[in-house]
Amino acid sequence: MSRREIRLSGFGGQGIILAGNILGKAAAIHDGKYATFTQSYGPEARGGACAAEVIIDDSPVHYPHIVDPDILVVMSQGAYNRYVPELRADGLLITDADLVETDEKVAGRRCLAVPATRIAEEVGRKLVANIVMLGFLGAVTDLVSVDALRDAALSSIPPKTIEMNRRAFDSGLEFGRRLIEEHTL
Repeated sequence: MSRREIRLSGFGGQGIILAGNILGKAAAIHDGKYATFTQSYGPEARGGACAAEVIIDDSPVHYPHIVDPDILVVMSQGAYNRYVPELRADGLLITDADLVETDEKVAGRRCLAVPATRIAEEVGRKLVANIVMLGFLGAVTDLVSVDALRDAALSSIPPKTIEMNRRAFDSGLEFGRRLIEEHTL
């Protein structure tokens, strides 16, 4: 694996920063890769724009900021509008199907959509949509192993929510695996 640049984006309160932290932890601690994690917020704490940027590599990461994102995860329309122009031409766009509407800006790019918020509501709480999205990301990319991502997620959340988060992760993972299976047959 060479340097992979991932931006997770949405609005404050969706757990975007936690998801980025979990992805970096999965890579660095559980999979033994090198990773950096940076974050940015809009002026508001909740509801404002936010992004988590993760770089994963097999070699030390000397510059911790994203230059040319390979993967863009978008969980709000505002984040889509702001960050899609920066996604590389051969990049992968992953959206929350119920919250983001794509347009001609993504022409030629690989785009996948998962109803992460809807799945999270079915699991028990809309708040775990970020964990659904991580499960989906684990299914459709080779950034980190699924076990590393699940372990990092479950070790990063309050103990009393582990079962709900496990269901959220596994639901996103299963949705992604079904999507991949349908498109490769």
